[in-house]
Amino acid sequence: MSRFIQAILFDLGGTLMYAREAWSPIETRADLAFATSLHGQGVQIDPLDFAIRFRRRLKEYYIRREESLFETTYFSVAKELIREDGSSTITEAGIRSALDAMFAITQSNWTLESDALSTLKRLESDGYRLGLVSNAGDNQDVFQLAAKFRIEPFFDFILTSAACSYRKPHPRIFELAAAHWRMPPGEIAMVGDTLEADILGAQNAGLFSIWITRRANAKEDHLQRIKPDISLPALMDIPAALDNIR
Repeated sequence: MSRFIQAILFDLGGTLMYAREAWSPIETRADLAFATSLHGQGVQIDPLDFAIRFRRRLKEYYIRREESLFETTYFSVAKELIREDGSSTITEAGIRSALDAMFAITQSNWTLESDALSTLKRLESDGYRLGLVSNAGDNQDVFQLAAKFRIEPFFDFILTSAACSYRKPHPRIFELAAAHWRMPPGEIAMVGDTLEADILGAQNAGLFSIWITRRANAKEDHLQRIKPDISLPALMDIPAALDNIR
């Protein structure tokens, strides 16, 4: 094992898993499933109209959160919109049930990378501690995906921005991850596909950074100013790369 890297954090979407199809039609179906579930529970809405307004409201929050790096959850947006429509009779459990109907559709579009399981097994056998840190608007969605792909047992913890409120590249989410292990940040590597969120965020928090490039879609200015400690084409290349920096 590497002399100074003792633990590894992984990003989820774009790193350990990828989307099979374009997201726009998937999200349209998912939003309608969400609204239809609400309507079926007695919320007085037109499902199609509500689905459109829900996605529009989410996009408004997406813009704000990219500036503030403070997570806005799907649950809070849904609750806000339902309250504005004057439908206060549905329980929080009912909203959660409707969100699960939505995520059942979006989760079907995710596929685990072919080398994800073998890489996690190899790193675990090499003695590395493993964790998962994901920017996500719903904590339960991430845990459901980890269970679906049978990767949850590899991780000492799963930390989402929905759970801790901070989005990568905010240093606080990396600090919280490091605190799980009570380990200096310099002994932790962050593996991800996004230069700003995963790589720059990790470096600013004092972590070692490993950029996985096969799904990366980096902006030109990010390529010019953000330099990963290691760039690799695939997950399977990580164990050898860590051996080489002993």
